[in-house]
Amino acid sequence: MAGKNYYTILGVAKSASPEEIKKAYRKLAMKYHPDHNKGNKKAETKFKDISEAYAVLSDKEKRKQYDMFGSEGFQNRFTQEDIFRDFDFGSVFKEFGFRGRGGGQNIFSQIFGSSGQSHFNGGGSPFDSPFGTYGGRARAIKGQDLIYELSVTLEDACKNTEKVISYQAGGPQQDRVSVKVPAGISSGKKLRLKEKGNPGLNGGPPGDLFIQIKVLEHPVFKREGDDLITTRQIKFSEAVLGTEIEVPTIDEKTLRLKIPPKTQSNAKFRLNGYGMPHMNGSGRGDTYVIINISVPKRLNKKQKALVEEIAEAGL
Repeated sequence: MAGKNYYTILGVAKSASPEEIKKAYRKLAMKYHPDHNKGNKKAETKFKDISEAYAVLSDKEKRKQYDMFGSEGFQNRFTQEDIFRDFDFGSVFKEFGFRGRGGGQNIFSQIFGSSGQSHFNGGGSPFDSPFGTYGGRARAIKGQDLIYELSVTLEDACKNTEKVISYQAGGPQQDRVSVKVPAGISSGKKLRLKEKGNPGLNGGPPGDLFIQIKVLEHPVFKREGDDLITTRQIKFSEAVLGTEIEVPTIDEKTLRLKIPPKTQSNAKFRLNGYGMPHMNGSGRGDTYVIINISVPKRLNKKQKALVEEIAEAGL
């Protein structure tokens, strides 16, 4: 089942030594062995879980794969046959002193039932003996997928661009790969590079590399979908009488925007087609310019007198 934490099941730390794992299993096996819990289904389930955990954690290579893939990843990649491969529970039980019912001879059929049917060509039981080894070729397993977070600027996201990244895939060496970032991409989008992840097992294909995009915040523009928002300040007199201002665009152009007389604060003007490209289609979003009316923090005598005259005039 997905998500089994074998360390928790055995009650040991992830750093536990083989001796500590063996000691923990023996203690739990003595407690939950079916010979000591006749007819107790909960004890049988517990015994099954601790035996499965011990089969993995007592094997150096299986434990390495479990630590690499994590509990869910391991369960998704390894069948029960894989887990009990090359593990002789009959010898283990004999070592621990379990002799009732033939030690391990009937435990498999008693607890695992038909769930242990072979997935290999040829059929039959996957075990040479209960909880023992089984024949057949090892199943090819796809390698683990990797996720790499790639930060790009808003300018980068506005056009098709190419980035070279370095990452580790199943070894100490750094792999380098070129990533094509399409115009209009947004934060959270993932690009898939097929078979650029961790190497597979038993001849299986490599996993995939997913590039998760993070578009950095911009000092001038705020993005909303494929539209861009920018704020420009004008003077009170310009708002009343009207003016013309310069507005930058994300693709490094400068436009002149006419502000009509009697413009109010927070008025919004649209620059059609000057936003972000649509990633999955043609065309672009828009840029919206929000107007703020600035209020001076200091006035000289002449300015103060003029403002007082304006106030007297009812403005």
